[in-house]
Amino acid sequence: PVPTISWRRADGKQIPKKARRHRSSGLLEIPNFQQEDAGLYECVAENVRGKNVARGQLIFYAQPSWTQKISDAHAAMEESVAWECRASGRPKPSYRWLKDGELLLPQARVQLEQGSLTITNISLSDAGMYQCVAENRHGIIFASAELSVIAISPDFSKTLLKKLTLVKVGGEVIIECKPKASPRPTYSWKKGKDILRENER
Repeated sequence: PVPTISWRRADGKQIPKKARRHRSSGLLEIPNFQQEDAGLYECVAENVRGKNVARGQLIFYAQPSWTQKISDAHAAMEESVAWECRASGRPKPSYRWLKDGELLLPQARVQLEQGSLTITNISLSDAGMYQCVAENRHGIIFASAELSVIAISPDFSKTLLKKLTLVKVGGEVIIECKPKASPRPTYSWKKGKDILRENER
C-alpha cells in the first residue's frame, strides 16, 4: 500500500514549527533557514509491509557580516593606535588588512592578529586609509577607516614653570618642563640669556 511519510531529526531535537510539509508529507520545507535548523533529518516511509528511512544532512553556511567595525582615528606622532574588527559567518571568516589598497604585512611597529591591528611609535608615513577585510568561501566584506597623524609644536599652555624660593642654602630644586608636543621635543635650559650646561650641580 501507499506508505505514510513522517519526518524527524536524528539528534532528537524538534523539527522547527515554521517547517511545512507538502505532497502528502513527502516534501519538507523550512523557510528562513537558520543555524539552529542545521542537523541530520530523517524521512520515514512506512506501510504494513515495513518501513524505510532516508537521511539528509542540512548544513548552515553564511557569508561574513560585521559585528564590529573600525572607525577613523587621530594620533600624535610617537603614539600608538589599535583597531579591532569582528565579523560573524560560517565557516568562521579570516581577516587581512590593507593600507591604501595594498596588503599590510607585520613589521616591527605593525602587529596583526586576526581582526586586530596595532601600530606603535606612529610616524607621518603611517597616515592613510586602512581596510579590514573579512572573508570566507561565501563572501567578502570591507570596513574602512582613516588614520590621521597629528604633528604638534611644543605647547606650554598646560605646563606650569613654578617660581621657587630657596629657604635653605644647599637645598635641591626640581623644575619640571613637560610641554605637549608631537614628535617628542628636545630640551634646552637657559638662565636669563645664558644656556645652562650640565655640571656637578
